[in-house]
Amino acid sequence: MEIITHEILAILLFIITAILLILGYPVALTLAGTAILFAIIGNILDIFPIVLLGVIPNRIFSILTNETLIAVPLFIFMGNMLDKSGIATQLLTNLGTLWGKKKGGLAYSVLFVGMLMAASTGIVGATVVTMGILSLPLMLKWKYDKSISSGIICASGTLGQIIPPSVVLVLLADILQGANESASVITGELAPNPVSSIDLFAGAIFPGLTLVIFYAFWIFIYSSIKPNSLKPFQNNKNKNLNFVKVLKSISSPLLLIIIVLGSILTGIATPTESAALGAIGATAISYFSKKLALDILKKVSIESLKITSMVFFILIGASVFSLVLRGYGGDRMVEDFLTNISGGPQYSLFIVMLTIFFLGFFLDFLQIIFVIIPIVGPSLISMGFDPVWLGILIAINLQTSFLTPPFGFALFYFRGVAPKEIKTIHIYKGVVPFIVMQIMLLFLIFKFPEIVTFLPNIIS
Repeated sequence: MEIITHEILAILLFIITAILLILGYPVALTLAGTAILFAIIGNILDIFPIVLLGVIPNRIFSILTNETLIAVPLFIFMGNMLDKSGIATQLLTNLGTLWGKKKGGLAYSVLFVGMLMAASTGIVGATVVTMGILSLPLMLKWKYDKSISSGIICASGTLGQIIPPSVVLVLLADILQGANESASVITGELAPNPVSSIDLFAGAIFPGLTLVIFYAFWIFIYSSIKPNSLKPFQNNKNKNLNFVKVLKSISSPLLLIIIVLGSILTGIATPTESAALGAIGATAISYFSKKLALDILKKVSIESLKITSMVFFILIGASVFSLVLRGYGGDRMVEDFLTNISGGPQYSLFIVMLTIFFLGFFLDFLQIIFVIIPIVGPSLISMGFDPVWLGILIAINLQTSFLTPPFGFALFYFRGVAPKEIKTIHIYKGVVPFIVMQIMLLFLIFKFPEIVTFLPNIIS
């Protein structure tokens, strides 16, 4: 009877928390508050040791002193600096003239800038809003199809989820390292190979570039089938194209990407040190471009502080939630469920990935990372799946959560800056092909794991 009560309370904890999150209650407070409430209920019923909550201060201290997580605020600062200083704005404007006379030229420009901003900022909201404000009016002016325009902007903005240096990959690396250690306890392995953000960065490069190629190929196909939907961008004010100006606008963020990623992948610097280098580099670019001012620095610092506080607050809340869930034996329930699924480990992985995909319709990526991955990660890794490969699969799956209606955050960001003539149905129709391409990439990586594991194996 006691075991049944444990199981019932563990399931109720998960279900009630999910319902509250879907209803829109604050994530961190919901995770921690619901968990503590269930811990008190369990203590009253004499089935949960309340003394277990005594380790919460140690958990909070370990989160705040985690050296890997120090990279998070630094990468956020770097992205905000490039956004608020107008570097990204200048880049998109200049590239719009570079591909001006080609069918879908402006669409290629948006995709290319989205890729660069993803690699230099990693902040989806900033990328979607910036490109929505800058490129959408031009796309509408030159009679671009409303759906494809909306889809390109939203999808390009989400590239920051997978193209390194990505904040998501840093957070995933920390969560997967914990899952890897838990998996070693299950399998009896004494010294598992560590999972670092360097491994995930290296593993994400080829999948990220493949996704960009998929997007570009879709633009090419669409512009060939429906040439009137992606007409050439002809700006009469820019007949004499200044290639030096375009090259100058591209070179600064491109150099920053090379320095940050290169220092990580070559082992010259840790991700945290490279993040600090990126923050300094973004500030230097803004200064030499004469875009840096005290007001800009103030805005960047405040915005970075807000986002960082949100991330760490959620991380602390998720830590409390997982502690109580484990106290009720929820982790063992998940392990038993996954290991007993008929069809073997691959079918278990499919069930988990499908669950994450559908949760993306209702929950944001932080909630999924901090709540779901610590629960399912140890079981999947103990089944023999490579944690780096698994991490990239999850990261790409999480990327779709930004595009899937009704709660895709990229759709919210874009809706906020899109004019009234862009209907919600245009946005939803526009992102469908890009969601399909992301799912295709997932199957491609599943079939050919070397796409992910090739580069990490070289640098390890």
